[in-house]
Amino acid sequence: MSQVLLGERGTPTDPPADHRPGPLGRIAGWSFRHRGRTVLVWLLALGLAAALGAAFGGKYSADYTAPGSDSRIAQDLLARDFPGQSGEMVTVVLHSDSGVTGAAAQSQAEALLQRMAQVAHVSAVEGPAQTGLVSADQRTAVGRLHLDVANASEMPKADTHRLLDLAGQAHDGLTVHLGGMAVQQAEQGAIGSEGIGMAAAAVILLLTFGSVVAAGLPLLTALAGLAVSGLLLPVLATVMPVPDWSTSLAAMMGIGVGIDYVLLLVTRFREWRAEGLDLEAATVATLDTAGRSVLVAGLTVVISMLGLFAMGLSFMRGAAFAAISSVLVVLIAAGTLFPALLGYLGRHIDRLRLPLPRRGTARAANEVSPGWLRWSRLVERYRVLATLAGALVLLALAAPFLGVRFGLPDAGNDPAGRSNRMAYDTVATGFGPGANGPLLLVAELPDGPSDAALSALAAKVRATPGVATVAPERRSPSGTSVVLSVVPASGPQAAATEQLVRDLREQVIPASGLRVHVGGVTASSIDSTANIVRRLPLLVGGVVAVSMLLLLVAFRSLAVALKAAVMNLLSVAASYGVVALALRGGAFGKLIGIDNPTPLPAFVPVLTFAVLFGLSMDYEVFLVSRMREAWLASRDHGGAIVSGLASTARVITAAAAIMVAVFAAFVPAPEIAIKIIGVGMGSAILIDATLVRLLLVPAVMQLLGARNWWLPAWLDRRLPQLHVEGHPEHYARVAVGSV
Repeated sequence: MSQVLLGERGTPTDPPADHRPGPLGRIAGWSFRHRGRTVLVWLLALGLAAALGAAFGGKYSADYTAPGSDSRIAQDLLARDFPGQSGEMVTVVLHSDSGVTGAAAQSQAEALLQRMAQVAHVSAVEGPAQTGLVSADQRTAVGRLHLDVANASEMPKADTHRLLDLAGQAHDGLTVHLGGMAVQQAEQGAIGSEGIGMAAAAVILLLTFGSVVAAGLPLLTALAGLAVSGLLLPVLATVMPVPDWSTSLAAMMGIGVGIDYVLLLVTRFREWRAEGLDLEAATVATLDTAGRSVLVAGLTVVISMLGLFAMGLSFMRGAAFAAISSVLVVLIAAGTLFPALLGYLGRHIDRLRLPLPRRGTARAANEVSPGWLRWSRLVERYRVLATLAGALVLLALAAPFLGVRFGLPDAGNDPAGRSNRMAYDTVATGFGPGANGPLLLVAELPDGPSDAALSALAAKVRATPGVATVAPERRSPSGTSVVLSVVPASGPQAAATEQLVRDLREQVIPASGLRVHVGGVTASSIDSTANIVRRLPLLVGGVVAVSMLLLLVAFRSLAVALKAAVMNLLSVAASYGVVALALRGGAFGKLIGIDNPTPLPAFVPVLTFAVLFGLSMDYEVFLVSRMREAWLASRDHGGAIVSGLASTARVITAAAAIMVAVFAAFVPAPEIAIKIIGVGMGSAILIDATLVRLLLVPAVMQLLGARNWWLPAWLDRRLPQLHVEGHPEHYARVAVGSV
């Protein structure tokens, strides 16, 4: 770091004598000098966030329907003309091998339903006599409990567990299983993934730094940012739909990103202290050099998350805002709270050491590791082989994604033994697989009912291949709409059911002359999936283009920007392949709690793409900024790549290990979406930080040589100067002068 840097044209760029730190350095200096005020401001921010959350916090909600879709129109008509059809309910599935229509079984079922009617939030009860749902073999019947809550998340879990307890009291050969979203959520429980992730991160930090103080700084900073952003999430839910799982997403981002960023800052701070800078100067130098890389990396994550707005889905916007707020608060904490903490703990950065083998000075351990230096030279020597091998492994990992099946998991994908899963399986056995996902055909009759037209439509629907049964029509009280409940012959997730929906919409309904919309949970899932898949290219193209532009400005290199985009796309595709393999439900799937083939919710790859593309850019910025710093100092492209990799590899591997641990802590989560997000993100970071950043990136850059840093002169003149690496030469001279 004490070398004189060279400018873009190869001339010395000695900073002026009155060189002043950039904005980040000045903020760091103020926070360091006024550390008491800074910590107090953060404590006040924490209290204010808690007060706002308590006073104005809203309930989490999400609308997964596709705007303007046929199923959404059907849902709106049902809510208008059949309010009971749009409310939350619990399905009561009764089964007896000796039959459910006998006097004893009916008496027990009625008594059970009456006891359930006394449970809080149960507004109405329908027995099998009212629903008419009794299987042909008389062994299975279905009743319904109507709830007075707008969505399942508002149903207290204690009341749902009371219903489950009552269901377990059935006897004399009668078994009762409850199904529905409220039951599913009550059975899921919680595992405290955030705490597990923080504990794992603490262990890795202790092993990395060997010091309790150095390891504690990233944890304290990340916890502060996570606490403030987490307390503000309920306030966000009052102004827009925010899905309940976005809290887990925000926690993943806040913990992982916060610890990663401050890990880089602690590493650079120790380097500057090893150079001889005093506490304040080292703090300012850290934020004015590594802090710039952190800011660019964080803004890249934010830009990637903003790409979710291109999907045009309200729940995506809510999830994006939750994640963005978490990242931004963590960035603010890294720029203000971290320097203040250094004011208190900086001189003790290497105190309270663990009894681990000493690895030399901070400079030797953190800047140039002999082992990583040997690895860097090995990649340089075998750059062609490394490029081909890395690319082939990534493509092999991505291959399973070619056979992925999109859709929304349902009760049939719940773990075996849960009431929700047993209710699903019992209904499928007694009434056929399609009974768990009936289609609701809503016919609009603005000019009054037409019995002949409706009868003709029902007859055509019954004759359509793939239809098992069609229930008698139900007319709205106003007479302006009619509902036909259609049970497919195939299950809700089957390709045949999707084909049936298309046939009804494209062939059967147009020939009826009526305005009919196909709705229901199954049709809504099909429409939502198709809508997301159709918009996916917009997200990918937008995020890639904007991220490439940011890297182009940051590193002033066409090759770096293009290479980063291609590498990130490959690592994301490889993680998708790992997810697809897990969803098959084989040995790997069972290892993480998926015991049968499960569809991939279409919003999961969209969400993970936005997150992973941003996080992958983090490592790109950390790695390439040090390579560019070395290249500007020496103009030796091969040596710059070797030294840049050797000086950052240990930090990148430690940061990646923390991120993988944080994401892996969410894999045991009961919600399949969160589980899959954890698998996808954890595998992507592991692949990206090892195979991509430590092998493919340096190998390809060695192949490109001097072309890595080429930029047309006309473009060079027009791009703003970010100086993402800062001016380390100034602080190096100050350090030399202080020795």
